[in-house]
Amino acid sequence: MWLFSRLLVAIAMFIIAPSLPIPSNHGTNVIFGWDVLFAWDSNFYKIIATNGYNFSIERKEYYVAFFPLLPMLSRAIMSLGLPFEVAGTIVNNVAFLIALIVAYLWINEFYGINVARWTIAVLAWFPMSLFGTVIYSEGLYLLFSTAALRAFDKKQNFGTAIFGALATATRPTGAALVTACLLTAWKEKRGIKSYIASLATAGGILLYSLYCQIKFGDALAFFHAQKAWRSSLGFYWQGWLKMLMQIIAGQRNWSAGYLKDPWHPLLFLSIVISGFLLWYFRKNLDFKKLYFCFYALILFLWLLAGDPLVNTVTILGGAYLLWHCRSQLTPITLIYGCCSLGLILASGGTLSLNRIAYGVVSLSVALGILLSRYPRWGYGAIVFFAILLASVSVRFAQNFWVA
Repeated sequence: MWLFSRLLVAIAMFIIAPSLPIPSNHGTNVIFGWDVLFAWDSNFYKIIATNGYNFSIERKEYYVAFFPLLPMLSRAIMSLGLPFEVAGTIVNNVAFLIALIVAYLWINEFYGINVARWTIAVLAWFPMSLFGTVIYSEGLYLLFSTAALRAFDKKQNFGTAIFGALATATRPTGAALVTACLLTAWKEKRGIKSYIASLATAGGILLYSLYCQIKFGDALAFFHAQKAWRSSLGFYWQGWLKMLMQIIAGQRNWSAGYLKDPWHPLLFLSIVISGFLLWYFRKNLDFKKLYFCFYALILFLWLLAGDPLVNTVTILGGAYLLWHCRSQLTPITLIYGCCSLGLILASGGTLSLNRIAYGVVSLSVALGILLSRYPRWGYGAIVFFAILLASVSVRFAQNFWVA
């Protein structure tokens, strides 16, 4: 799964993307090389790995918002004489591969081999798995958060503490892991060692906070730097309303403030009605016809609504999956998923929601459970994921915003 999904990403980024024209106002065409894996947040990690941290609101230097483990490991690889683009790619790709292995071992032990296979398929082919290949921290976070959850389920306190601390040193969303471990330890009435291990998972973020205090005189510098992307915390209902209106009415109508493009809402309504009719008459239809018609509607809806649809469905669909599979999930998996979604919704923004949610392995486990029950639908889902994965890979290589 890892090999073939990464081959698809490589073909899309290194072969397809350079051969496609891009708008003249967007910049130069894609050039074959390591730079196709380097864009957006990658530049922040490069600056940190090569020059260290800086933090200044006046000079708009917000590098401390990016946690240190990825640049530290990349710097270690760079000591061998490799450029950052190669070192960062090695770190993230190796971490992503190991993350899939750890996830398989964990899920096979607690959920069975069928669920394990489908979960790995979801993790490998989901479109945001692109960020397990490019120079981002998703591969590292997925590795250490999954390893911490596995250790907690196996009641390995030392492993929980070490892997949890590494996860919280990778991304700020690791804070959900600390809360989840403490709540699960209380729910399962575990001993004092489990509570200590749960608290120790915060070691990464605490050490980083100490570093910020010593260097910048602000222990929460990484938190204050988030204001560059999010003005305040809390549920950002305006952003969610915008995404929903972009899905239903369309971007042009939302931007104009009136019905400038009547085709978008008409097409959306047609897709919704067609989907309802397919579901209502599903018992009267041949399965193959139902199957292809359903996925054709999903594809049309994605072509119509684009990124706002993927963002919204990832979060709301993930919340539904956690609720639907709540009795099959281990307590730590369920609670970690709920805490992570709560943290995402309270982050004060809607930027990169699908990418951040992808790093929450609980959502992939829940989807793996569902697809293991309905494998024929699962095959279609994986094909659809692969189409989206190729699409976002091309866009990233062309330096378009993905997530």
